Amino acid sequence: MRNLLPALFFSVAALFFSASAEDRPNLLWITAEDMSPTLGCYGDDYATTPNLDRFAKESVRYTRAFATAPVCSPSRSALITGCYAPSLGTQQMRSAFPLPGEMTGFPSVLRKQLGYYTTNNVKTDYNTANWEAIIAESWDESSPDAHWRKREDESRPFFSIFNLMTSHQSRTMVWPREKFVEEVQTKLSATEVHDPDAVPLPPYYPDTPVIRRELARYYDCVTVMDQEVGEILRQLEADGLAGDTIVFFYSDHGSGMPRHKRALLDSGMRVPLMIRFPEKWRHLAPAEAGETIDRLVSFVDFGPTVLSLLGAEIPGFMQGKPFLGEQATEPREFVFGHRDRVDEVRDLARSVRDGRYLYIRNYFPHRGYNQPTAWPDLGEIRHEFYRLTDPERMTPPQWHFAGPRRPVEELYDCEADPQNLKNLVHSSVSQREVLDRMRSALREHLRETKDVGFLPESLAWQVFADTTPWEGARAGVVDLESLYEAAERVGTTGEAAFLENLRSDQPGVRYWGALGLSARESITDGAREALGGALEDSAAAVRIEAANALALHGEIDAALPVLTAALREESISAVLHAMRCIELLGAKAVVAKPAVVALVERTNELHPPDTPPTVVMPGDPDLAMFTRMSANAFLAGLEKSEFGDE
Repeated sequence: MRNLLPALFFSVAALFFSASAEDRPNLLWITAEDMSPTLGCYGDDYATTPNLDRFAKESVRYTRAFATAPVCSPSRSALITGCYAPSLGTQQMRSAFPLPGEMTGFPSVLRKQLGYYTTNNVKTDYNTANWEAIIAESWDESSPDAHWRKREDESRPFFSIFNLMTSHQSRTMVWPREKFVEEVQTKLSATEVHDPDAVPLPPYYPDTPVIRRELARYYDCVTVMDQEVGEILRQLEADGLAGDTIVFFYSDHGSGMPRHKRALLDSGMRVPLMIRFPEKWRHLAPAEAGETIDRLVSFVDFGPTVLSLLGAEIPGFMQGKPFLGEQATEPREFVFGHRDRVDEVRDLARSVRDGRYLYIRNYFPHRGYNQPTAWPDLGEIRHEFYRLTDPERMTPPQWHFAGPRRPVEELYDCEADPQNLKNLVHSSVSQREVLDRMRSALREHLRETKDVGFLPESLAWQVFADTTPWEGARAGVVDLESLYEAAERVGTTGEAAFLENLRSDQPGVRYWGALGLSARESITDGAREALGGALEDSAAAVRIEAANALALHGEIDAALPVLTAALREESISAVLHAMRCIELLGAKAVVAKPAVVALVERTNELHPPDTPPTVVMPGDPDLAMFTRMSANAFLAGLEKSEFGDE
């Protein structure tokens, strides 16, 4: 009987959707880049967002909507596939691992099964080697000109996305101020330009003129973005389509400002989400217009939700839970997040959030939230944090972001502490039950979703060489359980556990043994000896991380030959790993300068300077770009030091 259900469902759906166009809603997604819920309708009195405030009164407003990652491309991978990026191998930014052939993007179901005209304007960034196939299967048109107005048959229902870049980090803090003023601020009237003296400064920001000015600049960008939303909605109205169209508005993760983008805190993960149901489709709404919904929703749920709204079958591989339509599930208990490599910055953290609490597990606790990173460091505001980084000059919330290390675990009561300022992990015995529950939920999620992110990137390319990460993990080509157990030891166990990991017959476990020693504040002579042996490991990731651990614990002379040799590895993932280690050593690694100069030339061949990012197998061009960023940052640092010419 079970096997008959899909066929029966398709038959019913086909009968329903063979009716005239007025029986099918259009769908419109308006996506803002890099924006927290800094809108008047979400209670931000400093924001100037009249169009979205008006839209909120016509919509159902979600108060607990979350991205799956605090950066764009992994989140977009989850949005288009309905799967968690760490299950697909698309958790790194940018990834070039392939997906199984059936994962062609949920809009392809709308096109093929329901006859929808689908458009995307314009960003894709799906973070996979399959990006071209996804675009071809998902969209009738994906371009800067894509629009529902271009469909030849006006009776054909449409699904259209407009991605608005105006609130993107490039505009809010990276562009030179002159460019921001010319291309963004000039679109505002004098009364719409935000006053830096009146900006609501969060407690994790030092109060300086630069920080106030740049935060006001962010709000200016949000206001211009709001104008763009208003124009799209006016076009929908002018075409007589507002009454036939369900409209989503959301952002792709938190704002691009420091401590927001790239952080698993609510400031990086919580997003605005509003959905407007016209009267004709009001029966599909979970509440009345103008009301709020506190149900937890995640980006991984969006694709399944659209399919549920339209009565299409949800593919069995999708991991999201539809929150609207006939196939809506019971509300979630948790949403989950991940942080992995972003550009050249290597990292790994996971989070779980329920309706009240946020738990974060940092597997790189020796690396702080505010790590140097080349592209955002073009922004003046970042250098204010570097200039002021001193525990004597900063408050605890400021130091939590700017300091050199992170807590191994973080737990926040988001009702009592919405800005995530007070870590409850060690503060109260009464929170122990909550902490245990959140830990357990995260561990279960890793295993249930087969998170492959715990395999170092260069090793993953070897392990999944003949398959996709999704299929390989399900076929058991890697022992994920051992990886999770090895990673769980970082920051929580003594040195002996990492020495045991270094003796494993699994290279991924040996990598975590080396990284666990990197994360320790001190190591014994026995650990130094074990790391010395690991410098000849068969796996590049293990050799490099063992060298890094030795360097961090003062054994520079032993470490640098291995790190500089790794700059010549064939795997650009391994090269990036080594280069980032060298970059963070700074002037201590001055003898690596000739090798780094040669590396810049190599990266110029793989990814010529001043060319845009690409996503092609095997991922060399983008990783070469990130490697060059790291190499140039290292060389620039040497120029500023007294050792620069040695």
